[in-house]
Amino acid sequence: MNFSDIALLIIAGGKSSRMGRDKRFLSFAGTGLLERLCVKAAKLPFAERFLCVEQETPELMALAKKFQLTVVTDSRQGRGPMEGISRGLAAMREKYALAVSCDMPFLSLEKLSVLLTRAADDDAFQAVLPKTKRWQPLAALYHRDMAKAFAEALQQGDNKLGLVIADMPHACVDFSSEIDFFNVNTMADWRLACGRMANEGRRVPLVTISAPVSNTGKTTFIERLIPRLRQRGTRVGVVKGDCHGYDVDEKGKDSWRFKEAGASGVAVVSPNGYFIEQKTEKRANLVEIAGRLQDVDLVLIESRRHGTAPIITLYRDKGELLLSDDTAVLFSKRKQFIEGVYECSIDDMETAARIILFLMGS
Repeated sequence: MNFSDIALLIIAGGKSSRMGRDKRFLSFAGTGLLERLCVKAAKLPFAERFLCVEQETPELMALAKKFQLTVVTDSRQGRGPMEGISRGLAAMREKYALAVSCDMPFLSLEKLSVLLTRAADDDAFQAVLPKTKRWQPLAALYHRDMAKAFAEALQQGDNKLGLVIADMPHACVDFSSEIDFFNVNTMADWRLACGRMANEGRRVPLVTISAPVSNTGKTTFIERLIPRLRQRGTRVGVVKGDCHGYDVDEKGKDSWRFKEAGASGVAVVSPNGYFIEQKTEKRANLVEIAGRLQDVDLVLIESRRHGTAPIITLYRDKGELLLSDDTAVLFSKRKQFIEGVYECSIDDMETAARIILFLMGS
């Protein structure tokens, strides 16, 4: 069984109750969350393509036309994704459909091909689901006959997908990564997602460690973080922005003598490494300097004002806390109760390591 043998159901109901706004059109780099999935789907040869929504809107119809999707609307609103899946299954001709929610920005549709292989092993399966720590029913393969089972459950007031699937012949396929199924339900989720998406096009991912004032502990935070990342097999480079200037060389060393003689740049190369000191007329771009580091999997940028997305903001009750649009998460001395951003303890380095790995795409 291949993608050309099945239908695709893009589940995009539109309620977004926890987000407080229509998450389907949350945009990063000019592409909305729903459109991001449509772009991925357009690269695969699905036999049929459906956009399952609560109701039609001009924006949805424009996307459907652009990506050649057949729009299927709910018969009754407010019944959740089961309604959309049921309606989509009832509308298609193919035996199986891959149903995918539009709020999983990092899901690879190609990885879900293992579900098709599993279904081909036994055509009695009514559902084949990915399983991480739990089932993932919104990135699953369904037989068209499930339309009736879902419709009957909805008629009885039951809209929990797992309960209906559990009573039908089904199979699970283990997936090792939870990140593939990360879904955006809140603005805090969206901040994290944007941080990870900022690294998608980079040769080496970057994460900025920032704080509103000096002496917040940025260097100590990075110093404690590096060993934990190394334990996870991540080679870390660091770029530091310093507004006070610096001096690498000891007086009397050859490199110092070259600099004193007026050299604009000095490089020292040894069997174990090298450094370059370069005079510039204006402050160098930290991201550009980060790109020069070799043999690293991640670059941490320590800077108050000159870093780049994604940013981890540190706060120790010093100065005024101002979160930028690029702030992915806040690590503070005590909880600040700020809506729309994840807050963690500034001393919780295990969580910091996990978040860094997420932001770098691991």
